[in-house]
Amino acid sequence: MDQLDQRAELGEFLRSRRARLRPEDVGLPDYGRHRRVPGLRREELAQLAGVSVAYYTRLEQGAGHNVSAEVLDAIARALRLDGSEQAHLTHLARPKARRRRQSHRPQQVRPELRTLMDAMEGVPAYLVGHRQDVIGWNRLAAAVFGDFGRLPAPERNLVRLVFLDPATAELYADWECRACEVVSNLRMYAGQNPDDEQLSALVGELSVKDEEFRRLWAAHTVADKTHGLKRLRHPLVGEMHLSFETLRLPDDPAQSLVTFHAAPGSPSADALRLLSSWSAPSTPPASSTPPASSAQSSASAQSTPSVPSAPSAPSAPSKEADGRDPAATA
Repeated sequence: MDQLDQRAELGEFLRSRRARLRPEDVGLPDYGRHRRVPGLRREELAQLAGVSVAYYTRLEQGAGHNVSAEVLDAIARALRLDGSEQAHLTHLARPKARRRRQSHRPQQVRPELRTLMDAMEGVPAYLVGHRQDVIGWNRLAAAVFGDFGRLPAPERNLVRLVFLDPATAELYADWECRACEVVSNLRMYAGQNPDDEQLSALVGELSVKDEEFRRLWAAHTVADKTHGLKRLRHPLVGEMHLSFETLRLPDDPAQSLVTFHAAPGSPSADALRLLSSWSAPSTPPASSTPPASSAQSSASAQSTPSVPSAPSAPSAPSKEADGRDPAATA
């Protein structure tokens, strides 16, 4: 498919939200009659929203045009939508003027952002762009979540990794919650970017390859979780509890910096320090004595025994583990 059918998406979203409500949830009598469909009937929802049944039916069928903000607000209240769901409804029912189809060129990351992520010592951080593509990261993020630099650029996608990469699935102790989060976020993106062909290709691939993705995508759940707690089962350091914060860039809302941190003094903080020491680039030890003259250096070289090399640490992330991907210019 080239793009998502926004009218069909609107109808499916409204039906899914209507199905989760019962008459008693919204103060309507339930006479105990057999219901052919779960949730509220169309006429009950129309009554709550103050619109005609015929008008609401057309809206669910994707035939509504020029829907006013007041009507959408009334329907959102009747369906008890939260802020993210109401924003999604508005994007579907009142799409902005069609924009040029998005270029297949990778998103650009400002060098200053790369420097900032590299300077976040002890803080895993990655930069997320369209469709939850990972377009930049620091070494500790690669040590915690996997070496993004070893993946081809099209595979550096959080949704794809959660469903199709066994190591990523094993990493999340609360995989079901993580799966719901990434799909709900992708649903919101789809409402805002229905013409994104790469999005359509991603949804198509995941729908074919993973049954759980199909189920979650069909549920039409939307959410924009920007902070919280992740429980991880790391193969090297064991269980970690990391809080995360999502910071959208003011000059480019399509890019978000996601940072992770552990509670000070916690076992998770110790685990992060250990991973940080393992992933740090090796540097020669600094000399503790002032440089000697050429004559002294020659004598010292003949009389001082060689220092044994330090034991090798676990393999560090690849050369591109700091998010510098020359191929993608991400």
